[in-house]
Order: sequence, then structure tokens, then C-alpha cells
Amino acid sequence: MITEAAMPLERAFSPLAAYMRLLRLADHIPLSLVQLVARVAIAHVFWASAQSKLASWPVTIQLFAMEYRLPLIPPQIAATLGTAAELTGSILIFVGLFTRIGALILIGVVAMIQTFVYPENWPDHILWTSGLLLLLARGAGVFSLDHVAKHLFAPRS
Repeated sequence: MITEAAMPLERAFSPLAAYMRLLRLADHIPLSLVQLVARVAIAHVFWASAQSKLASWPVTIQLFAMEYRLPLIPPQIAATLGTAAELTGSILIFVGLFTRIGALILIGVVAMIQTFVYPENWPDHILWTSGLLLLLARGAGVFSLDHVAKHLFAPRS
């Protein structure tokens, strides 16, 4: 393998060499930074949704009755459960406490929306799910209460 130092000068400044240097820089982005950004973005989406439901509860009930129409669940109960799930999941994910549980909760919300409410909005749903799957698979990262709790409560060897 030819190293950059062994390359002729004109190849060291080629577009391919510049691209390879850029990739090496990207390799140094800490996963915990990616996890933090994902947490903030996902939490914002679901917090804002819950806040809009709470801002006008009668309209929310009407939406669940007339537009969302979840099967087998009365609109009042569906609205309450959906709003509680969005609030709980977004708070847990934002502070990074029980992040994986919060991610599971919100994956359930997205699955309900995708299946029963707005199946045509799958591009948004898959975007939200990708961030939630990152958090489910890798956790909240070092900038989280999960990380603090792990170090405070982990058995000492």
C-alpha cells in the first residue's frame, strides 16, 4: 500500500487524496457526539408533537376521533396514551436516562403512526426510526445520565 508520504506530489493533491483525508477526519467524530445530536433531534420532534396536543386538548381528541382513528382504542384513551408516550420518551431520551426504554417507547409510537395513521409519510418515519435505532443499539453515550448511573451503580471489582 502506498502511503501519502510516498505519493508523488501531484497525487497528494488529487481529488481522491483529498477525499481520503476527509474520510480520515470523519473517522475521528466521537460516537457520543453523534448519539447526543440524535438524542436532541429525536427528543425535539416528539416533545413538539406532545406540546401541540396539549395546547388544545379538545382538538387533539377530535383528531384522534376523526383523522387518526386507531382501531380498538377509544379516541380519549388513544390521545392520552400517545401524548404520554411522546412526553415520556422525549424526556428520557433528551436527558439520556433509560434511553433505550425511551427509544422503544417512541419506536412503538412511530410504528402506530406508520401503520394506522399516515402510512404515506414513511420517509419521515424511517428518519425518526433510524435515530431511535441508533439509540436503542448503542445507548445514550457518555453525555447522559445513563453513563453517570452506569459508573455510580456498577459493581466494583
